[in-house]
Amino acid sequence: MTFLGASNPFVSRTHRTPLGEWWRSVDQIQLGILIVLIGVGLILSMAASPAATARLDYANPFFFLYRHAFFAIVGLSGAVFISFIGPNWARRLGVVTLLGSMVLLAALPYIGFEVKGAVRWISLGAFSLQPSEFAKPAFIVFAAWMFSVRKRDPNVPSVIIVFAIYFILIAMLITQPDFGQSFLITLGFAAVFFFAGLSLGWLLALMGLSLLGAAAAYMALPHVRDRVTAFMSPDSADSYQTDKALEAIANGGLLGRGPGEGAIKYSLPDGHTDFIFAVTVEEFGFLISVVLIVLLATFVIRAYRSALRLNDYFSQLAVAGLATLVGMQMVINLFVNLNMAPSKGMTLPFISYGGSSLLSLCFTAGLILAFTAKRPGAYGYGS
Repeated sequence: MTFLGASNPFVSRTHRTPLGEWWRSVDQIQLGILIVLIGVGLILSMAASPAATARLDYANPFFFLYRHAFFAIVGLSGAVFISFIGPNWARRLGVVTLLGSMVLLAALPYIGFEVKGAVRWISLGAFSLQPSEFAKPAFIVFAAWMFSVRKRDPNVPSVIIVFAIYFILIAMLITQPDFGQSFLITLGFAAVFFFAGLSLGWLLALMGLSLLGAAAAYMALPHVRDRVTAFMSPDSADSYQTDKALEAIANGGLLGRGPGEGAIKYSLPDGHTDFIFAVTVEEFGFLISVVLIVLLATFVIRAYRSALRLNDYFSQLAVAGLATLVGMQMVINLFVNLNMAPSKGMTLPFISYGGSSLLSLCFTAGLILAFTAKRPGAYGYGS
């Protein structure tokens, strides 16, 4: 049996190849959870796709499944590639991605197209790209980098620079408008702040500005006000999707109606995207849905655990902020499905259909894998 180990780059410690070195350094459990989540997303997309295509009168009942599979393959391959290039190049990639995303966000009023009253997408032939999805993790990497520079050299005005970029980015998102992504970026930024140990005054100021922005959005934008009103007073406003989601969840019970047997998904417009959790509960039941939530939570918690053990200050901040993005997106999606928060276009991480969202989340996962890789001096003793 020894000759098998000697020839296997994943097993042998004497036959050192780039692939073998990557396999030994990457967080294999985190990578495994990512692969399982993407696989679960494909299964659930298979369940939701026929209903979505029937509503939109598409000839191919698995149109969304095939597209989801394409994005899943590209996204997972991208995550592995980012984890392979190492933390330094991953940091550079994050900063370059932020610059590219901001250029595209600035160009959206001229080259973007409108969907449901918002100009957030750029057409790329048969596909579309939402730049804000990639701006989220990229900005977190940039913020972590700026704070790490500040720690090395307090004379560098890193806090001013990162706040300037933050306000420019938020202003671009609000003009679309896209308050959901703005909220997520703010939460991730706050997590980086918290881990950086900066002044509580800065954090309180950030929270105060977020509350002022939310109040301004409620007063100035009718669609925001309508969603909040529908949540607070469902009898006096249109809460169709939320009502249908709750009905699907109630129908599922503990064990579900069985794969493909869900009925509510045919009348749930966003059953393959924002409300895929409701479809999951109806067909697979509450117990399986809890397993899905535990998997997602484990991905986030393991990232936090790695962040706490890392020696590198930049990697600590980046992983904490990136994990917050994934965790809070999961929480917001679940709260909307359970009618615990106003309706908001927010996908369930790694599960919902959505090309830009899935690619962005895989980009985020790849960055986490790169920054948490085992390397000399990366972790404290006993790690």
